[in-house]
Amino acid sequence: MKALKSSLIVSCQAPSDSPLHQPEMIGAIALASIMNGAKGVRIDSPSHIRAVRTLAPSIPIIGLWKQMGLNSSVYITPRYEDAVAVSEAGADIIAVDATLRPRPNGEQMADIIAKIKSNLGRLVMADIDTLESAIASSQAGADFIGTTLYGYTEDTVHKTPPNFDFLKELVNTIDKPIICEGGIKTPQDAKKALEMGVFAVVVGTAITGIDLQTREYVETINS
Repeated sequence: MKALKSSLIVSCQAPSDSPLHQPEMIGAIALASIMNGAKGVRIDSPSHIRAVRTLAPSIPIIGLWKQMGLNSSVYITPRYEDAVAVSEAGADIIAVDATLRPRPNGEQMADIIAKIKSNLGRLVMADIDTLESAIASSQAGADFIGTTLYGYTEDTVHKTPPNFDFLKELVNTIDKPIICEGGIKTPQDAKKALEMGVFAVVVGTAITGIDLQTREYVETINS
């Protein structure tokens, strides 16, 4: 926790159909982020986590495993078995969907968090979408509360991250470190979030999203 306080964490991910969606590519992106001052990285899938861990043995890794096609809208480390694989790959912190939506195999969010902490000995980042899910995951024992899913669930799809009022509400309500993730587009946005009292800031697309950024430029130019 001390290593990540008031820091930038870079989410090093790529779409599954991107040429960057290879362990060695994600490892290089993560290493470049670390060399330029990032204090931690957020990495999806065991193979990518292992690649980053090999290149950066001591950097804090927030690991997750996006699992699509499980007949559920919950896809960020949705099952305990996914958390086990993320842990074994070398993640220090395991990110899980901590919304209040039904999970694909009927597991309960609180049970998954408890087992990660007791069986795996890892810290947990709860990816939440609402104040209610933040409170529930905090009570379940999550070590960090992240705003990752704000604006991306059925209850929040009409909202746009980052919502600084929502961040302030979380900081004032939840007695756990709040990690701002989602919608941060500029260094100024990141600094503003930290000045509001969040523990750390995760930035993904604005730094590592070559595919999405290029597409947006091209679509705007051609519109």
